[in-house]
Amino acid sequence: MKTFHCNRCSHLVFFENVLCERCEALLGYVPELREISAFEDAGEGRWRSLHPEADGALYRQCHNYSVENVCNWMIPADSEDTLCQSCQLTHTIPNLGEPDNRLYWYRLEVAKRRLLYTLAEFGLDIESRQEDPEHGLAFEFLEDGGDGSRVMTGHDNGLITLNIAEADDAHREKVRTAMGEPYRTLLGHFRHEIGHYYFSQLVENNPRWLEPFRKLFGDERADYGEALDAYYCDGAPADWQASYISAYATMHPWEDWAETWAHYMLIVDVLDTSTSYGVALLPDDPSEPTLTDRTPVEDASFDNLMKRWYPLTYALNSLNRSLGMADGYPFTLAVPVVDKLRFVHRVIADAGNKSSTSQSSKSPAKEAASKQAT
Repeated sequence: MKTFHCNRCSHLVFFENVLCERCEALLGYVPELREISAFEDAGEGRWRSLHPEADGALYRQCHNYSVENVCNWMIPADSEDTLCQSCQLTHTIPNLGEPDNRLYWYRLEVAKRRLLYTLAEFGLDIESRQEDPEHGLAFEFLEDGGDGSRVMTGHDNGLITLNIAEADDAHREKVRTAMGEPYRTLLGHFRHEIGHYYFSQLVENNPRWLEPFRKLFGDERADYGEALDAYYCDGAPADWQASYISAYATMHPWEDWAETWAHYMLIVDVLDTSTSYGVALLPDDPSEPTLTDRTPVEDASFDNLMKRWYPLTYALNSLNRSLGMADGYPFTLAVPVVDKLRFVHRVIADAGNKSSTSQSSKSPAKEAASKQAT
């Protein structure tokens, strides 16, 4: 995630902000620009963007921004839509009659918007159910039933379901500990499930990628139900770290792909953030890797991206230890895992390039994404 600044006073602002803390200008995210913009009141529920690339265009707040206070995205003033591009993808929200559910809904929407930002930076197409009723993307945020029925987080033909209990920090940490996971975050759930979605969109029926996928991840035609039962009965192999990013990735090739996809998104997001803040690492020993100020999507190759990633993880973990906290990046990337990450990089780069060339005009972000090499 890059940094943003208020267009009125140049104060640093963040992706989730709704007001500038210095000048109190209204803030909102403009998907067409991929920018947080400051706005001035233009009357009748309209807001004039102060962003230089907007040319004074008028916008309205998403309904979930102006009324529900769970969003901060904007809609063109002349649009017939009442919901922004992100909120249109949410088909089911939690029962707001429950005391904590509005907070959980807000947290889920925040994570979803961060996911969509990165997908847009990759240049990946995002089609809603309105655009593609059969395969379009949709989200439902559900809770366990009072009768003991449980909601399982998962993906089914473009429909991503998340149990809102995952937005309860205490519950999520309890589950993480019980399952022996080094990492469990809301954003991680979104990244994982969207990985399943893009497998069906980019790999499953693509001869260019399917056979290479099977060589790296295994045959996805293996019975998923049997694999699931075996995993929860026997657990992961003792040596899983030699070939997989997580224990859960050992369960089935689909899960290996989704876990690897999610990890690739994590790497690019963190590198993008560090670059935006001007972080550069220059170790005393010249033989150690360094971190430069190039954004991830500008890297000429996957190898360059990884060369920048390793020193950042060393610094991140060292900083956390200095704070008395656990490692911020508790992962080891074996060679087979890196090869799988490289494959995800190639698939995303290829899809982003095709999406960019299919547009009559490219945004700067898509132009940058199209520079990714295979």
